[in-house]
This record gives sequence, structure tokens and C-alpha cells, in this order.
Amino acid sequence: MGFDFGKFFRACNPSKTLDLTSPQDGKYYIDFSEVRGSDLVRELKRSITLSGQEPTCQLFTGHIGCGKSTELSRLRQELESGGYHVVYFESTDDLDMGDVDISDILLAIAKQVSKSLEDAKLRLKPNRFKTLLRGAVELLNSEVTGLKMTLPWSEGDIGLSSEEGSYSLSFGIGELTTKAKDSKDVRSLLRQHLEPRINAILEILNNELIEPANRQLRDRGQAGLVVIVDNLDRVDNKPRSQGRRQPEYLFVDRGDQLKKLQCHVVYTVPLVLSFSNEQETLTNRFGSSPQVLPMVRTCDRNGNPCDAGLEALRQMILARAFPDLAPEQRRAATSQLFDPPETLDRLCLASGGHVRNLLVLINYCLKKADPPFTSSLLDRVIRLRLGDLTKAIDAEEWQLLREVYRTKAVRGESEYQSLLRSLFVFEYREDGQTWFDLNPVLLEAKELEG
Repeated sequence: MGFDFGKFFRACNPSKTLDLTSPQDGKYYIDFSEVRGSDLVRELKRSITLSGQEPTCQLFTGHIGCGKSTELSRLRQELESGGYHVVYFESTDDLDMGDVDISDILLAIAKQVSKSLEDAKLRLKPNRFKTLLRGAVELLNSEVTGLKMTLPWSEGDIGLSSEEGSYSLSFGIGELTTKAKDSKDVRSLLRQHLEPRINAILEILNNELIEPANRQLRDRGQAGLVVIVDNLDRVDNKPRSQGRRQPEYLFVDRGDQLKKLQCHVVYTVPLVLSFSNEQETLTNRFGSSPQVLPMVRTCDRNGNPCDAGLEALRQMILARAFPDLAPEQRRAATSQLFDPPETLDRLCLASGGHVRNLLVLINYCLKKADPPFTSSLLDRVIRLRLGDLTKAIDAEEWQLLREVYRTKAVRGESEYQSLLRSLFVFEYREDGQTWFDLNPVLLEAKELEG
């Protein structure tokens, strides 16, 4: 059976996150929980569903490109199927990841929650919120040259369209967050106005948006409100005042405020916090450690191939080429994509079970040739990837890499920064045990022999 080459190319875009509320994207999804070591989506979901009306606040993290957003999309889809109203958003749409404060995060949440509630036709009266924002706009207009913002709200409920003579709360907040994201001066002034009022903002968010929404949702027979804030793991690990880095400042120093929303919340957090001396403090703040999404196992700790992990990765590629075929039929069509078919296994092994890495490798192949992809083409692609990676590795890091290869361990924040953030080393789990291993592409490097 043939396939649409252009559609396959688009489905293998490494930048694309699967949206599991879309039927087409749902065909591409592969459940990796068995070969990641645990089903973290199930654990996040159970914490929410078993807590009933008691608010929960959970932290989710993992390596860049390991599939966090796709798993959160699955969480959203399962919660919505269970009757929850889920507000999922990517914080990078509203925030400058190099410069984030608590008021920025809360304003982004307020914007996204109010927009979602407006779309759901809930009737809310955020009068104190409007007053707070008017004060912010007046300050900005008086202090920023050339800025003339207006918030022409009527006194009616939110949810009315501008054509009906009123602007929604989300529209007004969006005006502010867009200006703040684009201008450091606006961001600084807005914080001067909002940061001293954080407790009031939390009270208003809860009293005027979240709690009324939960009541109305339950009156409709729904289970309640869940907010999923994705991409906060991308905040820069840069120093702030008093020697604190931005992730520690946001989630450790100010974590108590982030958990005060009176609904279920899931935040993605930077993986560096799992290697920080502040990890235990973070756990105490939120009541549990961040859930870490590891790689798909392609090998066990001793280097023996993991058949279940390899099969799951094979299916990830084959499903994108043949989304309408059953798994067994896809396997039978492997030769249409790879010649010999064993080339697919080498591709999966070279990815190290890092799902975006797998898509990057197949994307290289797709740009260079039409299927079926040969072993010699894959050799060229792996050499190119090796060159990309090794350009950034210095002598000290090669020594660290040789040590990780020998011990299967990474310890401390400095090693995290050198090795994991750069995707030189991957994390794996099985039977409750964690180990680390090199990005398999690096195994081809002569410097590793040292």
C-alpha cells in the first residue's frame, strides 16, 4: 500500500506537537508508558480525579523534546473525556522565557482561563479584576512615552463579543501581556504595579473566575476546572537577585503562591530543579517531587536491546507513514520506507529513545532522499548529527561523558547543565531504577575513546 510522501514529511516535523484532541493526530500517538518505566499521565490524572473538589497542584518535567507536551495533550484528552473543563496553554505564547515573574504567570493564566470560560459561555463578573487592570493601564499610559492603551469595557458580564459593545476580560489581559512580552520597560512597570498586589490578584482570580466557574461547571454536570501550563520548563536558568536562579526563584521561593489557585493545576518545570540542592525544598513546597518523563528504553542498563522499546519507536515512524493501517500491517509495509528493513531498527537505536531526536533523524533522511531509505543514507545522517553535537563539546565535557558511559550516573546541577541540557546524555527508568547513558550518536565519536 502506498502513502502520501508530503503528508509523511509534515507528520515527521520535529517542531510539531501532537494534539490528541484531533482525530488525525490521535492516529500518530504511540503509548510509550510501558517502556518509559511508568505511566505518568495516569498518575497525574489519578491525583486529580481522586481528589474530587480538593484543588491539586502538580509539577511535570523532562528532557527537552522527550514528549512532555504530547503526554500533556493525552492528559487533557482523557480529563475532558472524564467531564473536566481543561484549559491547556503554552506559556511561551504570553511570556518572555528569559525574564519571568509570578505576576506574569498569573496574568497569563487569567487570560487563558477567562478566554476558555468565555468560549464555554459561562457568566462571570470580574469587576475587581477589571479595576485592577485599569489601574495598570493608567500607570503604563502615564509612564511609557507614546503608549495609549484603552480598555473600553462595559459593566456587563464577560463573555460578550466586541460587536455587542463590550470587550472580554481575556481581550483586555491579552493587550497587556502582548505589550509586556514585547517590551522590557512595559514589563518592569507592570510588575511594579502587580507584584505588591499578588495576594489580591490570587484572591480575585479565585473569587471572580475559578470558584464561580467550578460551581457553574458542576451545575452543568461537569467535574470541574483543570489548568495545564505547558512550556514553563523553558524558563532560562539565569541568575536573579541574591544569587538565586530563575527556576529556584519561581518554583521554590514563590512556589507557595503558584499553588494557591483553587482548581487543579499542572505546571511544567525546568528539569534542572531535579538536580538542584533545592529539590527537597521544592518537594516540601508542593507536597510531591516533580514527575520526570524519561526516554523510551532502546537498551537496558547493560546495553542489551530492549525489544518492546524498539517496537514502540518503529510504530511511531510507521504510524506517520501509514496512519490508517493496523500495527501488524504497518510492519509488513516497512520495506516501502527502509531498504533493508533493518535500517529502521538502526534509526531507532540511534535516537536513544528521545522522540524528537528520532524525528530529527528521519527529517534529515526525508530532506535528502525519497523512501526507501538506505543504510548508507542513514550512515551519512548519523555522521552529520555527530558533527552537530561534537562541535559544542570541550575536553572537560568529553571526560564527563566517558565517566557517564562508565558509571551510568549524573550527579549535581553542573553536570546537568553540561550534559543533559545539551542532550549529550539521556535518562532512563525501569523497575523504579534510574540510569543515564550517552546519546547513541556520540558512540561513533573517536574522542570518546580518550
